[in-house]
Amino acid sequence: MSTLLIGIDASRACREQITGTERYARRVIDGLLALPSPVRFRLYLDRTDPIPADWTRAEIRPIPFPRLWTHLRLACELRQNPVSLLFVPAHVLPFRCPVPAVVTVHDLGYRYEPDAHPLAQRLYLELGTRQSVRQARLVIAISQATARDLARFYRVPDDRIRIVPHGVDERFFPRPESERAAVRQRYGLARPFLLFVGTLQPRKNIVRLVQAFELLARSEKELDLVLAGKRGWLADSIEQALASSPVRHRIHWIGHVAEEDLPALYSAAEVFVYPSLYEGFGLPVLEAMASGVPVVTTRRGALEEIAGPALFCDPLDPRDIAEAIRSARDPQRRARLVAAGQEHARHFTWHRTATETLAVLLEAVGAP
Repeated sequence: MSTLLIGIDASRACREQITGTERYARRVIDGLLALPSPVRFRLYLDRTDPIPADWTRAEIRPIPFPRLWTHLRLACELRQNPVSLLFVPAHVLPFRCPVPAVVTVHDLGYRYEPDAHPLAQRLYLELGTRQSVRQARLVIAISQATARDLARFYRVPDDRIRIVPHGVDERFFPRPESERAAVRQRYGLARPFLLFVGTLQPRKNIVRLVQAFELLARSEKELDLVLAGKRGWLADSIEQALASSPVRHRIHWIGHVAEEDLPALYSAAEVFVYPSLYEGFGLPVLEAMASGVPVVTTRRGALEEIAGPALFCDPLDPRDIAEAIRSARDPQRRARLVAAGQEHARHFTWHRTATETLAVLLEAVGAP
């Protein structure tokens, strides 16, 4: 076991603007490197950007390549310099992976909401996921919902699926008023606000969230809506809904938020609203709960499984979304939701994620 060498595709873990998938890749790699283990790790990067300081335990292998990095450059590297196992936490396996492998599948949302993805992206996800789960010795699913989808759509047998949920960063906790005030000032948020965090794309159901806010705005004159996230694909309808809204002056699209600002931004919100049409996990829901904010979300995909004590709404009905938000703002119910949410979020840690992931990797190579 002392010679066991595990390679990890770390190409998604060093992006400047990270979403949930990239955050998972970074945190699970951080966690694996921090665990006491005789395993040696080799991290493959598709660029020569600076690496995190705490990755010194691993062997870093930058192998830049302009296109098809996974299927050409990474595959070539693995043939020339094999490892005991390849772990891909946030992408797909090389088309013909020359070494044993484990892959993490985050969601199969393109199967449920095909119109929310460009055709080329949908085809790539379909083909890439299908070939990855066929090649992998073991497949990590981040939720029971994703595990069920793998069995349903790709007939992956249960004995090849391991469920390992995400964790919540320790930096997400209720922040003091001084930090909340500073982040409100930084982003020009003078009034109480509802918050959404995520990439603006059709699957996130932003148009109906805007419609729900318009209903609330009739009676809640001192309430704003804040959308935090970069523009995603097929976002024209979202931008049109924002531009044409009669309360557009009360809707703030602040773009991608710096990592260091997120905890205070969550803590400053009245309610976190996540009306997604499908999620393989839904990490922002847990981050908001850990930050002491009541959550309104849907039962789609893994959200019912992950969101625990949240208030649930019908994502197809703006009136129901608005009513759930109104209910979450009731002082007594808000206090109960906050307390229950914080307790629920404590069960999800990156240490647990890394520990269970290492066990899967060792199992895949037959190590004790």
